[in-house]
Amino acid sequence: MTELPIHSAIPDLLRALRDTGHAVLQAPPGAGKTTVVPLEMLRAGLANGKILMLEPRRLAARAAAERMAQTLDESVGQTVGYRVRGETKTSKATRIEVVTEGILTRMLQTDPELTGIGAVIFDEFHERSLNADLGLALCLEVREALRDDLILLAMSATLDAAPVAKLMGDAPMISSEGRSFPVETRWLDSPLRKDMRLEQACAALIERAVEETEGGVLVFLPGEGEIRRVAAQLSLPLDCQIHMLFGAMDFKAQRAAIQPASSGRKVVLATSIAETSLTIQDVRVVVDAGRARRARFDPGSGMSRLVTEKVTRAEATQRQGRAGRVAEGVCYRLWTKGEEGALQAYPPAEIESADLTGLALELAQWGAEAADLAFLTPPNAATLSEARALLAMLGALDARGQITDHGRAIAKLPLHPRLAHMLLTAGQRAAPLAALLAARDPLSRGAPCDLGLRVEALADLKGFESRRPYQVNRGALHTIKDEAKRLAKGIAASSPMSLGEMAALAYPDRIGLHRKGDAPRFVLSGGKGAIMAEDDPMASARLIVATDLDGNPREAKIRQAVTVSEAEIRGLFGDGIAWEETCSWSKREGRVIARRQERLGAIALSDQIWKDAPDEAVAMAMLDGVREIGLVLSDAANRFIARVNLARDEGEDLPDMSLDALLDTLEDWLLPYINGIKTTAQWRSFDCLNALRARLDYAQTQTLDRLAPAHFTTPLGNKIPIDYAGEHPEISLRLQELFGQTTHPMVGRTPLRVTLLSPARRPVQTTLDIPGFWASSYADVRKDMRGRYPKHPWPEDPTQADPTLRAKPRK
Repeated sequence: MTELPIHSAIPDLLRALRDTGHAVLQAPPGAGKTTVVPLEMLRAGLANGKILMLEPRRLAARAAAERMAQTLDESVGQTVGYRVRGETKTSKATRIEVVTEGILTRMLQTDPELTGIGAVIFDEFHERSLNADLGLALCLEVREALRDDLILLAMSATLDAAPVAKLMGDAPMISSEGRSFPVETRWLDSPLRKDMRLEQACAALIERAVEETEGGVLVFLPGEGEIRRVAAQLSLPLDCQIHMLFGAMDFKAQRAAIQPASSGRKVVLATSIAETSLTIQDVRVVVDAGRARRARFDPGSGMSRLVTEKVTRAEATQRQGRAGRVAEGVCYRLWTKGEEGALQAYPPAEIESADLTGLALELAQWGAEAADLAFLTPPNAATLSEARALLAMLGALDARGQITDHGRAIAKLPLHPRLAHMLLTAGQRAAPLAALLAARDPLSRGAPCDLGLRVEALADLKGFESRRPYQVNRGALHTIKDEAKRLAKGIAASSPMSLGEMAALAYPDRIGLHRKGDAPRFVLSGGKGAIMAEDDPMASARLIVATDLDGNPREAKIRQAVTVSEAEIRGLFGDGIAWEETCSWSKREGRVIARRQERLGAIALSDQIWKDAPDEAVAMAMLDGVREIGLVLSDAANRFIARVNLARDEGEDLPDMSLDALLDTLEDWLLPYINGIKTTAQWRSFDCLNALRARLDYAQTQTLDRLAPAHFTTPLGNKIPIDYAGEHPEISLRLQELFGQTTHPMVGRTPLRVTLLSPARRPVQTTLDIPGFWASSYADVRKDMRGRYPKHPWPEDPTQADPTLRAKPRK
């Protein structure tokens, strides 16, 4: 075996595994850990059974197995074999088995003791795939509870090893120095123009790299579509061989991309599949388009989908290192040096952003809560709860949250639980639809949202292209067909279900009912709203199943859907359809609406007026209207609230009548008083005073009247309302009505602000000191008022005069 950098770390690694049974190995890309470590563990006789190595990608799994078998001068399937979805090459002699991560989960669920397995290696753990996180968590529990002899090894290129080592029970950390040649980095001089497509810019950069350098060129692009479009735009010298490398390719084509060029220069257009695990021969130049495709939970499809994002600095560094494996190299980056500072440091763990429905099902089958297992990044509790609710809707979990037999059958299929439920229920005929819904849309943008068009293209591509004006991604369609064949194996014969029925099985929360009106707006059974393009042929449909939405949380745009009949819905979900009597506030109509509805989730298949709705139900609904409109308070009600607040400020035990408190306690004080109130207009004319008064008992009312009376009684016996809204309680009255008043009017210990009015009821003076006013300013007021109002009394000494509202008697 050729000496590789990893060999220097092998003695320490073997010693750690022999002494403790677990370890974390850090080794940079190209050190040789993937193909050397399993063989060295086998030679050392460490494992009591097979060595299982997990790879995040099928191509990497097959390539690693082939390389190790080649090292042993054997064929794959002898000492070294592999298992990936849809393909297995192993034998009774196999001692090292390379598998993709999901296969380990299935093995653990089937046989928790991992009978016959002596060691599990998690390769490329820094990629933090959901399956790797789950697999390690389950293996750690198995090791603690059932198999203390099980060897566990996590291998990583860039991950901070300390948290992983701690998670594994303070596992020893072993590091290996890499061996690489210097790589010169060349950035763009200026940012890409907004009108330039990624593929166009990348093709130009590749052509420049080929012209300026020597050796093989590895180009990183986000996906198959970008790879094919860049390939179509390239204009390279005749001696350049262009290869593509992505996950969905035929393995022979993938192998050709990895092998050295037979003549001339090789240009490999690859996805992130080439970042780690794989060694591509002859590469001295890297062109990085700066994009990566990651799994993200897509609320629109209800499943995880691949989204295109900027690379992180860690990914860019790994890609750059590919140019320095065999000699000095050059890395061209499709961004400026200034833009590099804005890149994230590391990609997020998949568990932070992916759909957790599959994880929730695996946990239910394992019989554990997420908190019981050792996750490096614990799953979000709210997201996990939503996933469990969906599983219950699919019949995978029972009322107690325990997995059902149907749930166990779902877990065995390599599909999202939505699609697995559909396939198991509808039978083989649903396999093409399951494969179609799991893949990206094979029709070009601008095609109608009708799911039936996609199924039609899948069934008869030539006929479809002759009848329909829409472009079809042929590669995607062939991949979907191959997947459909795999999915159909072992599935029961089909039941006679329509396309709409099958889609409804997968998306029971996406059954859409057309809202009233001409606009193609739908309410979905899960409670969300959705809208369709007005010119779409399906826009007038009454009932649909939305299989893909754009994820807008307010009103999602429907990207893919299929019609379904009410009879079909009733046939599928009859047990979940029930009559409900509801009273609710309609913001749009400004009134309480009382209805009897036959409902499936949030959609009403039948709708009638509820004529004899109980008064209490109407009143409860009206409270929502009050919260939406706000409290409407008369002057008298406002004065009462101000009185109560004044008494509370002086330490009295009275109810909180701040606006926030009143709105928070509507059920307690307002509900009994609003019988018969149903509309905005009725509410706006309603006086809350009596309801507010009723909040005080007799003793509290007496206290309030004593400390903050509603009225001030004048010397003439008239009751003047006291306004408590300002800083001081206030009254307004004619000046002559206070003649003879020698003390200032008070509310408890608080002086009233008195506004004295002229006979024409215009303000003359505002004072907090009536005796002081009589002694000082009154003389000036008298002088002015006598001329204006000669028929009214203006005595020189008002303290000795009798109060009056009358004019002087005529002589």
